[in-house]
Amino acid sequence: MAEEVAAKGEEAPGQTVSRLLCCLETASSSRAARLEALAGLRAALVEREMPAEVLQELFARQLLRPLTRCLLADPAERCRELALELLRHGLAHGAQPDLALPVLMPALAQRLCEAAPGAGDAREACEELRLGLLRLLGLLLQLCPGAALAPYLPEVVRVLRASLRDSFPEAKREACAAAVQAAKAMPEHFHMQSESLISPLMQAISHQHFRVRVSVIQATGAVIQFGNVKSLDDVLSHLAQRCFDSIPQVREAVISVMGEWLLHLRDRYSYFHKLIPLLLSGLADEMHENRELALSYWKKVGLQWEKENEDDIKDKLDFYSTPPYYPQGLARPGLGCRELVTRDLFRILPGLCHDLTDWVTDTRVKASRLLFILLQHAEDHITQHMELLLRTLYRACLDEEVLVGRECLKAAELIGTFVSPAVSLKLIVSDLKKAPLPSHLMVLSAVIRGSPRKVLQPQLVYLADTLSHPHVSQCTAEVSYLEQLLGCVEAFLEACQEDCKEISLQLTKILLEDTMKSLAEVQGLAGLVGLYRQHIAQLMEWVSSAPDTWTCYSSELLQLDVIATHSGPAIGEALQELFLILKTCLQTSKDPLMRLKLFSTFSQLLQESNKTVNSQGQFCNYLEIVIKDILAPNLQWQGGRTAAAIRTTAVSCLWALIYSELLSPEEILKVEHLLLPMILATLDEDSKMTRSLSCQITSVFLNVNGKQFQPDQLSTIYPELLKRLDDASHDVRLEAAKALVNWFKCIDDDKKALLKTNIEFLYQELLVELDDPNQNIQLAVLDILKEGGLLYPDLLAKEIKAVLHKHRSPAFLNQLLLHIESTGWRYSES
Repeated sequence: MAEEVAAKGEEAPGQTVSRLLCCLETASSSRAARLEALAGLRAALVEREMPAEVLQELFARQLLRPLTRCLLADPAERCRELALELLRHGLAHGAQPDLALPVLMPALAQRLCEAAPGAGDAREACEELRLGLLRLLGLLLQLCPGAALAPYLPEVVRVLRASLRDSFPEAKREACAAAVQAAKAMPEHFHMQSESLISPLMQAISHQHFRVRVSVIQATGAVIQFGNVKSLDDVLSHLAQRCFDSIPQVREAVISVMGEWLLHLRDRYSYFHKLIPLLLSGLADEMHENRELALSYWKKVGLQWEKENEDDIKDKLDFYSTPPYYPQGLARPGLGCRELVTRDLFRILPGLCHDLTDWVTDTRVKASRLLFILLQHAEDHITQHMELLLRTLYRACLDEEVLVGRECLKAAELIGTFVSPAVSLKLIVSDLKKAPLPSHLMVLSAVIRGSPRKVLQPQLVYLADTLSHPHVSQCTAEVSYLEQLLGCVEAFLEACQEDCKEISLQLTKILLEDTMKSLAEVQGLAGLVGLYRQHIAQLMEWVSSAPDTWTCYSSELLQLDVIATHSGPAIGEALQELFLILKTCLQTSKDPLMRLKLFSTFSQLLQESNKTVNSQGQFCNYLEIVIKDILAPNLQWQGGRTAAAIRTTAVSCLWALIYSELLSPEEILKVEHLLLPMILATLDEDSKMTRSLSCQITSVFLNVNGKQFQPDQLSTIYPELLKRLDDASHDVRLEAAKALVNWFKCIDDDKKALLKTNIEFLYQELLVELDDPNQNIQLAVLDILKEGGLLYPDLLAKEIKAVLHKHRSPAFLNQLLLHIESTGWRYSES
């Protein structure tokens, strides 16, 4: 080649390099001269094509040391940059790059590592040049054989440690890449120095740049895999934290490292219980690509384990079969994957259960998702861990984070699928009996939902009896507890369907309307009424077991209200039990608040009596009990607001009896002497509704009894009604006016003379009321006077004359006089 160049009259490459190197190394050369020399070398070496052998000879003999000295000592950054570029070119295109190691490795260590105390700091100050030096190191690690690199391993590790702590993010990433190359290039020797890289790697693993974090994780994977495996314990906690990283690429890097370790790590069998959870966490990653990557690695790990342990699992491989019941929508993992989880579950589960109660929400969410995946793999081997699992699920299912509770309940459903109900339900019911809590019921309902119908069927009666027992179903009135109790019933209906007919009574005792409709449907009954009719006798017997001990806080009181008001016509078939309860609990010696609640229920039933208590036409047989044992005692006056409210409900019940015609005129005649004095006493109640209903009831009594009333009775009644004409409520005044009309109708010719004084007094008072500013009241009073004026028209006319000149409504008085004249009596001024 030199001859060809001479023939063309050009300078040979060696001569050019020698000339330029002289300019570069001359002590008096300026910065410009050095730059010109380096530029010339670049033009001679980089821009010209040159055989590798020639370039290697020039590089090794002439260029390597001068360029390295320039890299170490030249004060100009541009000169160092060009020297670095020429060195990289010489290494990349030379035939024997390992010959440069004795010169370059000490130089790289000097420029990239911090100087020892007391020595001058020769570390490269420029970030871009430090990055270039690291790339030069990477090139050496890539091109040189491991045997040639091994003697320089301490220098390599020193450079990597310093560069991993570099403040320049790109330098950190390049150092991580170099660490991977070093680990792969010197696997036989790297383990002797690898531990010293763990500390700087872990310091950089939480760097703010996600690309740096990714590079650090990848470097950590290589350092552990090709280095000292004892360092694994030092990095696992840091890698576990990266599973929560918000950047998908970081989580992807963790999945890849875990997968590679599980496949290729030396002594990996000793670390399966620590690595498996981190890889399986990737199966629940938010990103589909990460989930697919984790699943791919996991399948490879399982298949590899099967091959390595074929003799141990030969029987399972030969007789591989799918379980008879498997959750829908889930793919069963391979045998190797299941065996890996099963064999290490006792090591994994305690730590996982601890994480489920961690104070950090993300940790609990990740742990709950991992629990579901582990239980899916463990299948029936869950049984031996049931106590620990249940304790954890009881707490975790009530987590304030909805996702945690949801995942834990899904895990509980897997318990129902894989664990025999004779075991799982026995443990849960035992805890439930000791201290009934909403969490117990939540887990129980999830286990029921997950249990196969045929497997659950033998346990139905046992479970239903437990849930309907008062210790469980009536232990508290907290909404959260009752919601979970109903959730258990809904789980029964969902899982067992028609089989629930066997436990229909027990479920009815604890159900609400919506769920009862579902129970009726699975049995083919005609809605709620059909369900109640099927069980009304047993339900009333159940709820009336000890009514004499009830208080306003008794759960039986609420149960009776639901049964009585929701059963419709069915309650008419259990009147004996109903009135036994009412007679017992409505005695005046019982809890006032309880009596008030019962009266409200009874009043509600009487509103539509033909559709409830009288649906069978048998209510008349219990009228005597209602009047004498229930209403009469509670109409008697007692002090207190609660007692007043009880009297109001009692009056309402009596009016409902009359209005619905359950109390016939004949029956009214029989009870009038008992009830009328009490009703008259209630005309002074504070409740407007009580006063109004009492006026209406009195009016009915007057209308039904009519002329059978004796004068002394009539003289007792009218003063009470007259007072109500001055009531604060217009409604009460109008009802009192209607009652007074009926009072006048009760007077015949025999009683008229005895009551003349009373009648005259009534005329006087009514004429005063006729002057009321309310026209409706005036018309009502006018009707009273028209009816009463038939008894003593002359006396009424006299009273009218006395007030005519001062009355504000003379038109009404004249109208009244015309009415009197129309009856045959004539009025004259004389």
